[in-house]
Amino acid sequence: MPSTLYLGARRALSGAPPSSQFDLPSQHLVTHGAILGMTGSGKTGLLMVLVEEALRAGVPVLMVDVKGDLSNLALAFGGSDPGPFVPWLDADDPRWAGRSLESAAAQLASERRASLAEWNLSDDHLASFARSHALRVLTPGSNAGESVHIFSSLERRDHRWNTDPDAARASLSAALSLALRLVDRDPDPASSREHVLLSVLAERRLLAGENASLEALLADLASPPIATVGALSVDKFLSKKSRADLAASLNALLASPSFRAWREGASLAPGEWLAPTLGTTATPATLFSVAHLDDEERALVLGVMLEELLSWVRSLPGRSSLRALVVFDEVYGFLPPHPANPPTRRPLTALLKQARAFGVATLVATQNPMDLDYRALSNTGLWCIGRLQTDADRERVIDGLSASDDRESAKRLAHTIKKLPPRWFVTRDVHLSSEPFLLQTRHTMSWLRGPLTPAELKRVREGRGA
Repeated sequence: MPSTLYLGARRALSGAPPSSQFDLPSQHLVTHGAILGMTGSGKTGLLMVLVEEALRAGVPVLMVDVKGDLSNLALAFGGSDPGPFVPWLDADDPRWAGRSLESAAAQLASERRASLAEWNLSDDHLASFARSHALRVLTPGSNAGESVHIFSSLERRDHRWNTDPDAARASLSAALSLALRLVDRDPDPASSREHVLLSVLAERRLLAGENASLEALLADLASPPIATVGALSVDKFLSKKSRADLAASLNALLASPSFRAWREGASLAPGEWLAPTLGTTATPATLFSVAHLDDEERALVLGVMLEELLSWVRSLPGRSSLRALVVFDEVYGFLPPHPANPPTRRPLTALLKQARAFGVATLVATQNPMDLDYRALSNTGLWCIGRLQTDADRERVIDGLSASDDRESAKRLAHTIKKLPPRWFVTRDVHLSSEPFLLQTRHTMSWLRGPLTPAELKRVREGRGA
């Protein structure tokens, strides 16, 4: 398996030819990366190339898909035969008016074969890549892909209570915070009395080898099996009336038909998703899709998932080489500057600060640089900047890319970013040089058709799409 990642071609920042093939050493990703660029800059294509190359190198990948674009990894056909394209073509697309879908598929396959050949990628490479990984699609709150039990760390006792109780306790805290947010209660583990009491009640059951279902916690709220919380009696810590109000709110949540989907399916266990399946050599590729959720649901679900991911990362032994890659496409709104504090901000910031010590890399991408917390990204080693249209966006990234305080150099760099064509990026890899260079990304081996609908994701899950 390659230890370098074939991203495309490299050229001097002046734009003068010649270009040379650019292979990024995989360990350079351990210090994380950021991809920025306006719509149409090729940002998603570069992100997909990085995912493909990581999988070719045998590195497990977890993809957080907010818009649905990363679902195109399911369209990594094992060759350029037209047949696999046909089921994914839209008969109402005006591009195919008056033509059969078979004819349109033949044209697409021919064009892709020619484009990939320009980058020395053949049908053999496509076949090898298709065999190299196993895609798993997770869709919390939906059965389009695999459903996910968002409260599994609470309701399904984890083995970590025997081996790593601190990690298990962190996951439990995240699940309880989510439950309290859903009933509009204070979710802060340090200040919320509701959170503290529920934690004590749940942990009592989990340490005893039981599950701590929400139904069981409702019973415990009504008749507490403990006398004190800290130095106070249960009634003084949280009155009987307050406990009854909390129980009523949680019961209404339990009774909601739409809530049922959040409590079934695969456990919320990123470490298991990134582990190879026994009996296979395929590299795990997990797509955690939240494109079907509304903005508030996305923040809540991703917050608890990222807390679980952080807990798993901290349980790993130290490692300098790349162990796993976490990709977050369109991070806008999830890693904002202070004082905004969505549930995703804390775990994302912690991953960017700490995960490199464990060999886990994080790649974030967005078209809105002004919304990113640049302090969290201050130590990010790989920056890829596509075309940015506004002066404010360009100024925001120049300081991170410029190797000096030369104003003329910064002005030229800003002009370059403004004029970049699609699939060209001003790139800086701190492991290679302090000077930025131009990167032209190769074509993806996956067909970038556009976001897959829930019905199409279901076809992928059921194995009928390829």
